[in-house]
Amino acid sequence: MEKEKKRKRYLRIYTQLLELLEPHDNPVAAMATIVSVLHYKFDYYFWTGFYLLQDGELIVGPYQGPVACIKLKSDSGVCWAIVNQKETIIVPDVHQFPGHIACDSRSNSEIVVPLKSKEGDIIGVLDVDSKDLDSFDETDNDGLEKILQLIYK
Repeated sequence: MEKEKKRKRYLRIYTQLLELLEPHDNPVAAMATIVSVLHYKFDYYFWTGFYLLQDGELIVGPYQGPVACIKLKSDSGVCWAIVNQKETIIVPDVHQFPGHIACDSRSNSEIVVPLKSKEGDIIGVLDVDSKDLDSFDETDNDGLEKILQLIYK
């Protein structure tokens, strides 16, 4: 998708989510709504969902797509890299990422965005996979980071 078209789509989605999530006081409901909207608005999104930190483990949260891994092996893969590095990672080819956890072998590229509490602590991640290589770029990064701010506003 052309960058400007993608940027405008993220802006429209952000505006739509502002309305859908107003008012809310349930972060899990907000996550489910965000995942659903994102998953059906982008045709290159194959798996879209959250992994949430619980007792030092990443456990699957609201998601859309094929069945997910329930728990991700500690300190392995892209999602744990986000928890440790505390910044978004774009992976053009997941098969080249050391320790990648393949919940579905059809995934070829990925973007993972940290989910932060109101206090700024990492409490989970938004994980988006694509069947295509090199699907994600800085436009996705910027759009998704902005959208995640709606969960704990």
